[in-house]
Amino acid sequence: MSNLPETGRDSRVTIRLVVIQILVFSLLLTLGGRLWYLQIRNGDQYTAEAADNHIQQVVAPATRGSILDARGIPLADNETRLVVSASRTDLMKMKDRGKAVLTRLAGVLGLPADEVAAKVRLCDAKTPKPCWAGSPYQPIPITDEATTQQALQIRERAEDFPGITAEPTAVRRYAGPGGSNTAQVLGYLSPVSDDEIIKAKAAGRPPLLRSDQVGRSGLERQYDAELRGKAGVTRYEVDNLGRVIGKAKSDKAVPGANVITSIDARVQAIAERELDQAMKDARKELDKNTGVNYKADAGAVVVMESRTGRVVAMASNPTYDPNAWVGGISAKDYQQLTGKDSDYPLLNRAIQGQAAPGSVFKVISATAAVNAGYSFTDNYNCSSSYSIGNQVFKNFESKGYGPINLGRALEVSCDTVFYDLAYRQWQKDGGNNPKHPKDWFYRTAHQFGLGKETGIDLPNEVKGRVPDREWKKRYWEANKDTWCKQGGNAEDYAAKIAKENCESGMRMRAGDSVNYSIGQGDTLVTPVQMATIYAAISNGGTLYNPTVGKAVASPDGKTVREIRPTAHGKLPFDTRTRNQLDAALAGVATQGSAAWRFEGWPQKEIPMHAKTGTAEVYGKQTTSWFATYTQDYTIVMTISQGGTGSGASGPAVRKIYNGLYGVDDKGKIDPKKALLPHPQEKLPTIEKDGTIEAQKIDPPAPKPKESDAARKEEKDE
Repeated sequence: MSNLPETGRDSRVTIRLVVIQILVFSLLLTLGGRLWYLQIRNGDQYTAEAADNHIQQVVAPATRGSILDARGIPLADNETRLVVSASRTDLMKMKDRGKAVLTRLAGVLGLPADEVAAKVRLCDAKTPKPCWAGSPYQPIPITDEATTQQALQIRERAEDFPGITAEPTAVRRYAGPGGSNTAQVLGYLSPVSDDEIIKAKAAGRPPLLRSDQVGRSGLERQYDAELRGKAGVTRYEVDNLGRVIGKAKSDKAVPGANVITSIDARVQAIAERELDQAMKDARKELDKNTGVNYKADAGAVVVMESRTGRVVAMASNPTYDPNAWVGGISAKDYQQLTGKDSDYPLLNRAIQGQAAPGSVFKVISATAAVNAGYSFTDNYNCSSSYSIGNQVFKNFESKGYGPINLGRALEVSCDTVFYDLAYRQWQKDGGNNPKHPKDWFYRTAHQFGLGKETGIDLPNEVKGRVPDREWKKRYWEANKDTWCKQGGNAEDYAAKIAKENCESGMRMRAGDSVNYSIGQGDTLVTPVQMATIYAAISNGGTLYNPTVGKAVASPDGKTVREIRPTAHGKLPFDTRTRNQLDAALAGVATQGSAAWRFEGWPQKEIPMHAKTGTAEVYGKQTTSWFATYTQDYTIVMTISQGGTGSGASGPAVRKIYNGLYGVDDKGKIDPKKALLPHPQEKLPTIEKDGTIEAQKIDPPAPKPKESDAARKEEKDE
């Protein structure tokens, strides 16, 4: 028996009952609140989500818009192919994770089993490509080149190929009209990733579906939103067993818009062919400095309308077939495009290839000298070499012309005239101890648009570099520790340079300014930057943003948005200086360093202007530059490790002009053979139903015979 009194026991029981009642009441209150939150406060949301759990979507991809040349000829469009795809979800449910099915499929398709297996693995940081970058729930294309017989085998033996489909599907086609390729300009497609879907939603952009293909480079990426269109979605109501019980609201597919470009497929084909031939010819030539033939490992050419900045042709070499990406790229092709020995053909060297410009830079130095107060018409001594202290800077040919003006210095590309002008200005700016330097030569380069993007409507353009005082300081701070360590007491050339940079690399030294004046040293430019500059000289001074897109036309043809030329600046010269430069560059083509390449050119009918350039690169062979313009077009070509400007690039540029204007080797103009004697202003005809009438294009011309390796003695700077 307990010793507690009866009243104490009753009190404890009462307290316990009260606590239990409170606890039960609290639980009921919490449950009631939660039910109110779910059914009343957020009832509509959860009702919709519950309904969605019983909705299945069938996605019909939109037809991607075409990319057309200036005459309406398709550069990229679509065609129907038999596509074999695999459902990774179904394969992963199998005991062997689909290995047996994929092996049988490889046998039918005649492909290596490991290659087929690689196509269905998901991409991550550790997985080598090729792999699937899209959604794991979307059918993964294995091949888009299946034959009818292969497709029938797969469909008739469905029990042997669970999770495998073979259906006719619209796929991208890069047509290559007239033998043109246009790979780096067009770009390619690949599946959308989950990260891209999330980012598009977060940014408020049009939603991406797991079935979408998106542009990865070139115009396909630049105009992806316009080209892609909107996929159609059919929604079915299903029960908990997955059976269709009705049809919900559906959205029709909206085809993508068509992008009309300023590219002329015929001119593009010539530009590609001549660039390739020029590089092949250069490889047959002996480099007297190294004792081996030129490597000519990369090159680019830009053909631009001088008065608008529109790009008529743009070629980069080495190149590739953009169709390799259609339907998923093979491991072999991917290695050829991205491996260390590939020379990286995916790069568009017209906008991403950077190199010292050599003497094509001298139009900037000449303008800078005039703006600094030096007369264009005064005489300056063109000696065979120029000495500053113990340093001797040689003329490229070690040849002197005596007293000449700036115009003649441009014609014969006399280095020592520009050495002298740059050194004088360096002294005026305070030499090694500047206080308030004017920096005319560097300031003028920035005013010409160097050191920043041109604004071309292609992704991943690079800026190049103007090695001014600010850059010198940043570069020295980033590298001084390494230079000081490398310098030491070593006597080899590289160590001496490292020691010098360690001690004075933050300064704008006399040698830096002298080398800079002729486009050497640390200056880097791209072909499209130089094309923009020479086009501006041609048109009177307006720096246009280069453009490839000319118009975007809706699929029904009712809406056409023209892409108008826009300018981003004016060259820093007056009309007099511009005309003096113009006359000097005409002299380069008639009596200067490029005259031997334009022998017989109809100068009176089509005034030609040119500037040659040969840039020296430490540890490599010289880079060839050739910049030219008429009143209609500007053409700039460069070949890495290709030799001299007029020697390597000159013949190819001349042949592109021959094609544009219909000029034969003797200088006679045949209007019937002229591909584009004047820039095409009008857009191609757009019919009432939205179809675009394409003009006829001739089949590709036969490849030219290998030119004779024997050449004239190169008369370059």
